[in-house]
Amino acid sequence: MTAQTRESLLDAAGQLITAGRPVNLSDVAGLAGVSRQTVYNEFGGRDRLLAELSLREGQRVLAEVVRAAREAPGDLGDAVCASTIVGLRAAADDPLVKAGVVGSSAPLLPYVTTGAGALLTLLRDGCVEVLLERWPRLDPAETRWAMEMGVRLSLSHIVLQTEPIEVTAAHTAIVMRRLLGPTEKQAARTSP
Repeated sequence: MTAQTRESLLDAAGQLITAGRPVNLSDVAGLAGVSRQTVYNEFGGRDRLLAELSLREGQRVLAEVVRAAREAPGDLGDAVCASTIVGLRAAADDPLVKAGVVGSSAPLLPYVTTGAGALLTLLRDGCVEVLLERWPRLDPAETRWAMEMGVRLSLSHIVLQTEPIEVTAAHTAIVMRRLLGPTEKQAARTSP
């Protein structure tokens, strides 16, 4: 199967979700212009298709988050705050996320909650990479588990928003500062 066919299948599943329709493999195949067997051959079933769609959306959001973290001035907390705002806004503005995670049928909800392992790993590792790039003195293992907490907070916010995005981002930044300690820039500000 070509990458283009695979993307067409994911696009078709996304169209169904955004339209509020059930995601069945026959409809996905029809929208993509392939046979139902082609969908099975590529994904093995609906669950794998939805998991892959979730990861593709996660990669899209991660690219924006990483860019924001790289460009944010200030300390680690500032970078976490800026990138969290960008990520949560991207998710909030995405019709697929709205319909797939918080919509009435929410077919993608399991892939950001109980079955979010692959998505969590993708987002965590991408964020850890940029933090270690900017603050190389951070301990990689501590950064990894701390960022896992940050990603979990963000995923939780997407599923059930209880406060404005900016507040969640500021709270996440506080958590990251406390878990990871002062970065070189913060230490320079506090030393005599």
